[in-house]
Amino acid sequence: MTIRVLVADDHAAVRAGIVLILDGHDDIEVVGEASDGEQAVEMAARERPDVVLMDIRMPRLDGISATRELSGIADVLILTTFDLDEYVFGALRAGAAGFLLKNTDADALVDAVRVVARGDGLISPSVTRRLISAFGEAVPRRTPHDVGSLTPREREVLACVGRGLSNAEIARELDMAEATTKTHVSRVLNKLGLRSRVQAAILAQELSRDSS
Repeated sequence: MTIRVLVADDHAAVRAGIVLILDGHDDIEVVGEASDGEQAVEMAARERPDVVLMDIRMPRLDGISATRELSGIADVLILTTFDLDEYVFGALRAGAAGFLLKNTDADALVDAVRVVARGDGLISPSVTRRLISAFGEAVPRRTPHDVGSLTPREREVLACVGRGLSNAEIARELDMAEATTKTHVSRVLNKLGLRSRVQAAILAQELSRDSS
């Protein structure tokens, strides 16, 4: 399956470099380039990409606001120069599926696009430790009723997400198809009012600590 990608960055040279990297792979097709967040939202609604590579600092509509508007349209992978906490947390709260810095090498960027297209999450190693220690406080606490709405299988999937397992790994552990796993993850996010599997992972870890 070909992964359809939209690249959003206000610097033409940066966009050109990213497109050059991605176009060198047969399983990836760049379906559009946007120079600001507003254009990215409009193009994504029209082109329906699988993944949007999104810069944060852009004119008219910033990357975080654009990510929020793209919920349900495409998975967003933030690619930025800045690893400030306000950007990391803001992007993940908005529903970004991943966060990478622009100093990421070409192979890692391509791998990240594939990971996000599979429905998994990905965070730059340089910000992961900070994220784990601080981001949990930013996720709204769920009531027992919210979690109680999950089926037994969905609870198992949530626990696996909390352990950092990918969809493929969850499928193997729970003995089900990867497509079924992706469906279960989507249902968990919808039932709990979460925007991304990163938020789901943090919630699962909180529930695990509360029950221990």
